[in-house]
Amino acid sequence: MAKKTVATLQTASKRLTKAIKMVKSPKTGAYTFVEGIMSPEEVDTFLKKK
Repeated sequence: MAKKTVATLQTASKRLTKAIKMVKSPKTGAYTFVEGIMSPEEVDTFLKKK
């Protein structure tokens, strides 16, 4: 079961978003977490990538 988490971070000059998604490893079958800090517009493309 995949789960996504999105948190909004604000800095003095720029608004950023931290996105975390669970990815299943093809070799072992274990789940790992992939994190990224990006602008809010890029979150949907990050979560759709495999």
